[in-house]
Amino acid sequence: MVEISRFATHNEYPADSIEGMDLQHLLHPSTNLAQHQQQGPVVLESANGVYVTDNHGKQYLEGMAGLWCTAIGYGQEELARVAYEQMVKLNYSQLFAGRTNEPSVLLAEKLKKMAPFDAGRVFFGLSGSDANDTQIKLIWYYNNALGRPEKKKIISRKRGYHGVTIASGSLTGLPPFHAAFDLPMPGVLHTTSPHYYSEAQEGESEVAFLQRLVDDLTQMIEREGPETVAAFIAEPIMGAGGVIVPPENYYPSIQQVLDKYDIAFIDDEVICGFGRTGTPFGAQSMDIKPTTMSIAKALSSAYLPISAVLLPETMYEAFADRSGELGNFAHGFTYSGHPVCAAVALRNLELMEEQDLFTHAQKMGVILQQRLQQFVGHPIVGEVRGKGLIAALELVRRPLPRQPFAPSAGVGAYCSNACHNAGLVLRNLGDSIAICPPLIIDEQQIDELVSKLAVALDQTQEWANKQGLL
Repeated sequence: MVEISRFATHNEYPADSIEGMDLQHLLHPSTNLAQHQQQGPVVLESANGVYVTDNHGKQYLEGMAGLWCTAIGYGQEELARVAYEQMVKLNYSQLFAGRTNEPSVLLAEKLKKMAPFDAGRVFFGLSGSDANDTQIKLIWYYNNALGRPEKKKIISRKRGYHGVTIASGSLTGLPPFHAAFDLPMPGVLHTTSPHYYSEAQEGESEVAFLQRLVDDLTQMIEREGPETVAAFIAEPIMGAGGVIVPPENYYPSIQQVLDKYDIAFIDDEVICGFGRTGTPFGAQSMDIKPTTMSIAKALSSAYLPISAVLLPETMYEAFADRSGELGNFAHGFTYSGHPVCAAVALRNLELMEEQDLFTHAQKMGVILQQRLQQFVGHPIVGEVRGKGLIAALELVRRPLPRQPFAPSAGVGAYCSNACHNAGLVLRNLGDSIAICPPLIIDEQQIDELVSKLAVALDQTQEWANKQGLL
């Protein structure tokens, strides 16, 4: 007997339309599935530069670079040419059992030269999630190799985002990614979020708040036992948790604690890497000294899926010694070092250099942050925060003292939809509106982004008034 779904296809969409078939066949990630069945999908059909166009011909300024990833913008024909040529020459090659391919070797060499720390080796994957999943396995393998089998716990942060696999989803510190998935797994801990505006206690100065963050981390390590804690993982600037910029001197203060207890610092550069924060890597913007690093997204500007873990030579030496005993370093993916992905990523980084894109992004980041200051004092904007070409506006009932809207009111979602109607793609993270345009955006396009956002904010304020939310 065939079971009839209780979710009917949206009546407005013919069953054989792309929208209708989407509602019948796809399971969407990070989506309110019941709501999606009622509203239907947005179908994107083409893109160029900083703009995307839907299947009705409406154009949008893509203010989120897709999912924080299309750094070099859409429609780069050079990257399509490189992918084609590599597919014709060598469409697939594995890295298992000592095999290799030229694009992977050259990309690894390039990344070591670019890295903001003394990287010794590069391990390739396909996504930020699998990179951070790999980070856990590597730190466990490393401590086993050093004869420290009890040193395995990983400390992450509340509101941090590090992926969605069982391991990386456990590192993520956002409740929706844990609810009903039986996460986090044992051995993953979450310390206090470094967001002064939402986490500070009444009357607490930013200096005092920073000291409390340091104390919270120190107490957690001592409570668990320093001999059991292997690593601390952090995004230089939190992305999906609300674009959280930590207080000044946060990372140097945290790093002192980690050094004291011999705890590795895993730098998650999946969003911040490759020019996003105004420097090549977020570690340089935020004064981080990584032990290891995860990269993805802008590595290929999302033209093809690829990620990488960069680690010091000392870790590799321990791996090699241990592998000599075991006979195999038994970790890797079918598509680790996929030659087409690697070739595209390498050319993407070369194009960034040829276009001096990091310098351009740094200049545009200053302009974006300046333009966004016009929203300070807006009746429903509590905080404007960001660095470089990543930012967020937090929507609140009252700015000071901070009075957030009830989550059930859906104010952030309404504002995101108002942006969409105005021809602007932004993303609400709860009631924070995230901004992360392609690095190629110019000053005129920044003004367009800010103007459309202003329209959406005013519409959201008017709607919130009518709903009795203010």
